[in-house]
Amino acid sequence: MFRRHGLRATAAACCATALLATPALAGSDGPGAPGAGDDYFPGYGNGGYDVSHYDIQLRYQPTDDHLRGTTTIVAKPTQNLTAFNLDFALPTKSVRVNGAPAQFSQDGTELTVTPSEALPEGSLATFVVEYEGVPSTVEVDGIKPWIRTSDGALAVGEPEIAAWWFPSNDHPRDKATFDISVAVPDGTEVLSNGVNTKNASLAGWTTWQWRTTKPTATYLAFIGVGQYEISTKTGAFGQPLVTAYSENLGELAGPAKASVERTPEVVEFLTGLLGEYPFEAQGGLVSSEGMNFALENQTRPTYSHRFFRNGANTSVVVHENAHQWFGDSVSVDTWRNIWLNEGFASYAEWFWSEAQGTGTAQELFDHYYASHPADDPFWQTLPGEPGAEEVFSKAVYDRGAMTVHALRNVVGDEALLDIIRTWVSEKRYSTGTIEEFIALAEQRSGKQLDELFNTWLFTKGRPPVGEATGVPVSATRVAVAPPKAVAEIDRTHALLHDH
Repeated sequence: MFRRHGLRATAAACCATALLATPALAGSDGPGAPGAGDDYFPGYGNGGYDVSHYDIQLRYQPTDDHLRGTTTIVAKPTQNLTAFNLDFALPTKSVRVNGAPAQFSQDGTELTVTPSEALPEGSLATFVVEYEGVPSTVEVDGIKPWIRTSDGALAVGEPEIAAWWFPSNDHPRDKATFDISVAVPDGTEVLSNGVNTKNASLAGWTTWQWRTTKPTATYLAFIGVGQYEISTKTGAFGQPLVTAYSENLGELAGPAKASVERTPEVVEFLTGLLGEYPFEAQGGLVSSEGMNFALENQTRPTYSHRFFRNGANTSVVVHENAHQWFGDSVSVDTWRNIWLNEGFASYAEWFWSEAQGTGTAQELFDHYYASHPADDPFWQTLPGEPGAEEVFSKAVYDRGAMTVHALRNVVGDEALLDIIRTWVSEKRYSTGTIEEFIALAEQRSGKQLDELFNTWLFTKGRPPVGEATGVPVSATRVAVAPPKAVAEIDRTHALLHDH
């Protein structure tokens, strides 16, 4: 992804929340934890249950941003559960647990629910939440991720967005399948994840139904509501390809389509590198206002119009679709592991550049290495431990991609692809950590890689030239002319900071 919403809160508040987030022991009687135990975002996610499915039914009026919804959550308690939390920011009207009314209270994005009876560990549980509000007016800890546009809205963001349109266990560790149904005034379009299963009109309202059948992290579920030109055809491997372009793109419609309509080609290319495409549909959405970033929404990335102001941009399409493997299928176990998402999605752009003849990965590595002198602050952010305030910094992307190339230089092309393919295959639909990736890289390559990863991911300063660090002497020479791909990649990555 490129550019996310603001990150937050004080260290004291984080520490206090972390203490509260200590999970109860499995099999014990008690409330579930109000957090998933993520050091960077202690309040995100919850403990005490696992979600398997969300059924989200919404009615949305674009003229006043009014949203009314009912979300049914199918879950399994992982302990004998006397109370539990959902992550949700909109005003809640009622909660039912296993059909019976439940008591609830709400503070910020924490919706605490006390069922009339304790939920036995391992049992089938359903939570039904009714709610109503104006999402664009709801602010928590200075954050308002819901994007209202002149003709609708975009529920798109990372790491927070779900709480502004459906209650959830909002952490990548707890993935689920989704049915998303949105009723809007006739003549308004709705895009979401997966496959459009049905549309029906009644009394001036059209209901759009979308379904995704593969495990999905909550922040990767999305809706786009507004005036869109929608195209549905066959994509790579015979899968549905759904693309949507705001009708207000004007002169940017051409370059946007010239980029996003190459998605099947990009998916086929990435499949050749990374292994089988992990989902059931493909596509993309291009907005004309309200956002200045792109996000790897599962099966259907969303792009700001700004990526196409200088013409077609396939780099961002490659980046967001590479996330379908790195980030969507294999997600971060905690947000501290963000290099596993952004470093590899950025390096996919380098692979694409090689294939297109616009610059080899080594030429790109040399360019970025030489472009950042040893005293450049760029080298002070650690991709392996960036801190909550720097999760989406330039170094996580560019130094992150350089780390992958350094690994390639040390282990070789064949071993690198073997490591990547094994990782996405063994971790399919789950989560991973940097330490697990390093262990796999050493096991598959047969090489000791401590110096490489410690230097690139966990040590401040520009990595020195050396065989063990994967930095060749050529990297210290400034190229006479940077590879052609640099201009497009830099324009793409610049939006990360242009806010």
